[in-house]
Amino acid sequence: MQKNKVLEKNSEKRTKCIVYTRVMGYHRPVESFNIGKKGEHKQREQFIESKNCL
Repeated sequence: MQKNKVLEKNSEKRTKCIVYTRVMGYHRPVESFNIGKKGEHKQREQFIESKNCL
């Protein structure tokens, strides 16, 4: 099934997703950031910490 058809088929089930990030020890929604902070957030490198890192 093509991507557009999947999106159209499930459009009534879609809801807004709020993304949070940790800033200076606090969890804040990314949508409340100013333009500069949103740009910094997009440039961040995502990683998954290995379980046996110690």
